[in-house]
Amino acid sequence: MTFQGDGSFGGGRVKTGGGRGKVVAGGGGAVGLIVVLVYLFTGVDLGGGTDGSAAPEASTGTLGSCSVEQANTDRQCRLAATAYALDTYWDTTLTAAGVEFSQPDIQSFTQAVSTGCGDATSASGPFYCPPDATIYLDVSFYDELESQFGGEDGPLAEEYVTAHEYGHHIQNITGVMDQADRGGTGAESDSVRVELQADCYAGMWAGDAASTINPETKEPYLAPITAEQLQNALGTAAAVGDDHIQEQSGGSVNPDTWTHGSSEERQRWFTRGYEKGTLEACDTFAADSL
Repeated sequence: MTFQGDGSFGGGRVKTGGGRGKVVAGGGGAVGLIVVLVYLFTGVDLGGGTDGSAAPEASTGTLGSCSVEQANTDRQCRLAATAYALDTYWDTTLTAAGVEFSQPDIQSFTQAVSTGCGDATSASGPFYCPPDATIYLDVSFYDELESQFGGEDGPLAEEYVTAHEYGHHIQNITGVMDQADRGGTGAESDSVRVELQADCYAGMWAGDAASTINPETKEPYLAPITAEQLQNALGTAAAVGDDHIQEQSGGSVNPDTWTHGSSEERQRWFTRGYEKGTLEACDTFAADSL
C-alpha cells in the first residue's frame, strides 16, 4: 500500500542495530522460514538458541524521521511508517473492545541480535518475542522470501509481515499467548491457530488501513489497496504456508508437523480479517475447521 499525505513520520519508533551475541537461529517467529524449515525436517526446536560463534559488535540507535516519500521507497522507513499506522489502528480497536493497549517495541537488525527470547540471527526471519514485547526484523528477509521461497515482494507484502508480527503482540496483551499450547504441532494444533489468528489480525489492519487516520496529518495513512497489492500480500501468505515450505524442501507434505498452517489457510484467514474486520471473526480457537 502507498503512504499518502504531506509531512513525515517521527523518529524513534524503530530501534536499529543488534547486540553482541551468538550467531544462532532463534525460533518463535511467525514467518521464520529457515527456523521453521529446520524444525519441520530435523525435529530440532531452535526456540532456545544454540551455541555459535560470536556475532560482530553492532551499534544501536533509533531510526530518524522519515518523509512520506521515503516511507514509500525505503524499507526501514516503510517499517517505521507501518508501525505508526498499526499503533493507531490497534489502539482504537482494542480500546473499543475494552482492552488496555500498549505498543510493542520494534527493532531492525542485521546479522544477529540479542533478545529477551535468546540470541538470534537473520536466518530466523522476522519474529515477535513475548518476554520483551518486541518485533525483530532484518529487512533483507524480503529478498530471501522472494528468491528462496517464491514469495512476492512489494509494499503490502512487507507490511503484511510486520502486521502479522504485530498480531502476535496483540495476542500477547490479550492473553492468547498464555492460554494457547504453543508447543504442539499438527494441522489443528494451537500453534497453527495462533499463527492463523495473527494472519487474520494482519488482514483486519490491511482492510482498514486506508481509513485509519493519521492524527498528525488528519488524513488516512494509506491509499486504498489495489488488486495487485492485495495479490502480493496473498502471495506472501502462501509462500510461508507449511505445506509450501515442505514442498520447497523437496520433502513430502506432512500436516502432523505443521506449526503455521497451509498456504490456503494462511490466505483464507488473512482474507477473512480483511473482509470481516472484527476480533470475533478472527477467533481461530473457536473455529471447528481451519
